[in-house]
Amino acid sequence: MASQPSTPYWPEPHPDIPVISESDSFGDLVRKLSFYFTDSFSLPTTFDELRTSSQGRALTPLIEYLTDSVHHPAVVSALLALKAHFAALEETSDEPGVNEGRGYACEYVAWLFVTSLSEREAVDLLLFELPPTTRSANDGSSVEHMSNGESSSAVTEDAPLLRASQIEETSHFGTDSIHGTSSTSAPRSDEFASQFELLSALEVAAVSNAKKFLSQRAVQKIINGIWRGDIVFWETMSVNSVKRAKLYNRRRADPFTRLRVPQYLKVFETLFFATFLALYYAVLVDRSESHITPAEVLLYVWIAGFAYDEFGEWNDAGQTSFYASDFWWAWDISIVLVSVGFFVLRIVGIVRASSEITELAYDVLGLEALFLVPRIFSLLSLNPYFGTLIPCLKEMTKDFVKFLSLVLILYLGFLTTFILLARGVFTPREMAWILVKVFFGSSYLGFDVAKEISPWFGPPVMLVFIALTNILLITSLISLLSNSLTKVLEHAREEYLFVYSVYVLEASTSNRLTYYLPPLNLIPLGLRPLRLFVSSEQLRSARILLLKATHLPFIAAIWAYEHFAGQQRSSAAASISGPETPGHIRRPLRPAVNSLGPWKAAWNLPDEGNGAGSGRLQATQRPQTRAGVAETEAQLRPLVLKLTTQVEQLTAVVAQLQQQREASTAA
Repeated sequence: MASQPSTPYWPEPHPDIPVISESDSFGDLVRKLSFYFTDSFSLPTTFDELRTSSQGRALTPLIEYLTDSVHHPAVVSALLALKAHFAALEETSDEPGVNEGRGYACEYVAWLFVTSLSEREAVDLLLFELPPTTRSANDGSSVEHMSNGESSSAVTEDAPLLRASQIEETSHFGTDSIHGTSSTSAPRSDEFASQFELLSALEVAAVSNAKKFLSQRAVQKIINGIWRGDIVFWETMSVNSVKRAKLYNRRRADPFTRLRVPQYLKVFETLFFATFLALYYAVLVDRSESHITPAEVLLYVWIAGFAYDEFGEWNDAGQTSFYASDFWWAWDISIVLVSVGFFVLRIVGIVRASSEITELAYDVLGLEALFLVPRIFSLLSLNPYFGTLIPCLKEMTKDFVKFLSLVLILYLGFLTTFILLARGVFTPREMAWILVKVFFGSSYLGFDVAKEISPWFGPPVMLVFIALTNILLITSLISLLSNSLTKVLEHAREEYLFVYSVYVLEASTSNRLTYYLPPLNLIPLGLRPLRLFVSSEQLRSARILLLKATHLPFIAAIWAYEHFAGQQRSSAAASISGPETPGHIRRPLRPAVNSLGPWKAAWNLPDEGNGAGSGRLQATQRPQTRAGVAETEAQLRPLVLKLTTQVEQLTAVVAQLQQQREASTAA
């Protein structure tokens, strides 16, 4: 019997790995990577499939190349920016799920790349702020350092991530591998890159809704380090201080930099809102129509301080989309608007001596409790249970508002009909209120007035209205909201960690050196006229001295907490751990493997002083940067992928042999 020929095997072709240089601009880096992901994926895929199936095997060459040979500081930011790029393409794509899968692939590669770094290297890469693009600099959008330590971008910092008019243009720079030449795609890639100027990789992930990436343990370790203050952005409080992510060193750091720690800011924020609520109740209980009481004066101070602090947060966010990614931004804006309305009506009522306007002002102030009371308990959103419910309510509210459009259309149609049928019997206002009651369950009321509306058409039309509202629409609404709830709960942990990460980033990544807690933030406003007479360095020094004079009690409270609660940290190292790491097990960070010298030289970055940050080694001296189990996982990953490939090949051979045997048996 002749032996059967061996089954030939054709390995899956891999796209060419892009050659990434340290001198590449952010736009060039994004363009090169986008070509690779476009050529690698032509079918829909999910993040879980990339992790568990063979679909992620196509990304292995790129991951190994980035891990071993690439030293570009913006590589993680580029991968996460492509997540937003492919998400924008998905909305107008003729191939559903393909671009979404490419976006998941970007998150997957970014995650595996971060896991190959040491903790200090991960801090440097994830918190590295993208410099302004060359094109933006030529257009006059370079960063200006203002007297109070803030920095701003004059062109696209507060622009949307992807404008509707730009989606079609920017979609071509990295996905048209046939017609996309460097001469035509380079300007578009620079235009896309300008949307992320002065943002760190974590901020890019928040803007791009990279929830899969932000929920990974390696990333959460960095975010938790920022939350606890193990990672700080300002180490000194001086005129020459420069913002840079570093590990907190108790001996070297200025104590007043602890005011920027997010967990302390959250405590002070809760105390501020508690005082705000106490003043709110005091003003409503002790009403005065003729004059302004001392409690009311303090309430105005609290309102002004809160409004100014909210404006500062919006300005620090850079992009409105990043500011609006926080769940509580709508509550904050509503508190400010209601407070301004109360203040205006109150002043008008006193000037005109009108009791009606004054009563209206207090009624408007009464509405503020709808937003102020929930805002006090925003601290619960950091709890995993309540933090999961908040995204559920957010998505359900979105679907409910969309569903209301259909309800409004049907309601207006029936309202017009009933008003015409009930002319001379019910006024339009009375008829509208009757239909509202019927819609919310008072169906018996509709049947009682149906004959009064019209003896012939009233009962049948009312029956149709009740059937549509109380049966069809209500049932459909409940089903829709149930689907929204189920969809969010399937990714509950990711949703919670996204809300948590956004808050930590908003609270810590401000470009302001001197941050005043409200309502003390109103005091530096008196220094602004001095800008006409003194230099920016002198004004900045004055702001620092004023901060230390006004916030000394807060620093004393922080020092007492860290001292007596056992929160002292070693001056040589600190520990950072993720949300799933037990709090009592802390492993010191490994020493830095290298400085940021190669990155600074490639990107022409100035020397920002001595710090605890670290960069990556040259390609010829790639170290083993992970320790313990992490090193073992890094060594086993290529072996697992290789074994998976061999098993798949063997399975294909066995299946083909079985088919040949069945065919020969049938013959």
